[in-house]
Amino acid sequence: MVPTVPASAGALVFDGRGRLLVLKPTYKSGWTLPGGEIEDTGESPWQACRREVREECGIEVVRGRLACVDFRPARPGRRGGVRFLFDCGPVDDVVLDGVVLQRDEISEHRLVEVPRALEMLRKPVARRVGRALAAGTFVYLEDGRAVDGVP
Repeated sequence: MVPTVPASAGALVFDGRGRLLVLKPTYKSGWTLPGGEIEDTGESPWQACRREVREECGIEVVRGRLACVDFRPARPGRRGGVRFLFDCGPVDDVVLDGVVLQRDEISEHRLVEVPRALEMLRKPVARRVGRALAAGTFVYLEDGRAVDGVP
């Protein structure tokens, strides 16, 4: 059997004032970012990021910078995997005013200042986002934490 590593892609989407878009999923506790699993149809991480943002929020992101790759080890009851995080920059406020949520997966959305978002986001996501934003450039993480020997 060939080993497989699950992978997902998420998006940092901001408004013109620098507030971060966060989502409240219906299928798990806490808040998260737009994003989800990469389909095993040959979809790339960037394609998955764009598709998930479109499906969950009705927003077409057209640009993004790979901000972070985060390896999450498997634990009992939780799959591990690789998380790609793209900084999609600011989106026009008119577009954000027209957010259309995927109601079976997302119950609400908010635009919040980054410090508040880091309090709201689920812990692994908050670590990833905080480190990626603090770095200001691409960063490799494991479980949302810096790795010795990898600048």
